[in-house]
Amino acid sequence: MDTRIALIGIILESLESVGELNHLLSEYGEYVIGRMGIPYREKGIHVISVAMDAPNSVISAISGKLGMLPGVSTKTIYGKNI
Repeated sequence: MDTRIALIGIILESLESVGELNHLLSEYGEYVIGRMGIPYREKGIHVISVAMDAPNSVISAISGKLGMLPGVSTKTIYGKNI
């Protein structure tokens, strides 16, 4: 199965979605290389980056599910095919 390297950028503007966001990241944990979260207290948001090595369909699925959560915005960038 071919995999790709991708980075999902997440802006969390509402804490109501934290539980579901963490659940989704755990559900896809086998594909996660690493994650970093930065609270931006002055703006009341959290900035999260998730590095993944996964099939394109898996990356699209998690990015889409995350983006549908209330108060969550995502953007995915892909590495060049190797």
